[in-house]
Amino acid sequence: MRQQTCAVIVSELFDLWHKTLPRISGKSKLAEAIRYATTRRAIFERFLSDGRVELDSNIVERAIRPQAITRKNALFAGSDGGGRSWATIATLLQTARMNNVDPNACLTQTLERIANGWPSSEIDALMPWNYQA
Repeated sequence: MRQQTCAVIVSELFDLWHKTLPRISGKSKLAEAIRYATTRRAIFERFLSDGRVELDSNIVERAIRPQAITRKNALFAGSDGGGRSWATIATLLQTARMNNVDPNACLTQTLERIANGWPSSEIDALMPWNYQA
């Protein structure tokens, strides 16, 4: 269904953007948005061939809402590195939830294993989808 119906719409949308871009100011927000979308066409079209890709971002937006609400509290990160660390932890916690795993237990076990010298060659075994209580 996606390839029959959506592929045509997507193709027409990109054609429209390519025709519109030369007719608007290159410095406008609209031109910026069109360039952003057209340079990421392959990523945008991924949903046409992979049924696992959602048609909208509602699931992701609902999933990150708790983190978005607390982002003001995360300003303590204080640096780019701290921000990346916070994002990594938030991602691990949400991934645990998405895999029906207790985030606290999973993160605790993961950190304990790392502290006890878990080999980096076996890091995949620490991912939430591999968690075993």
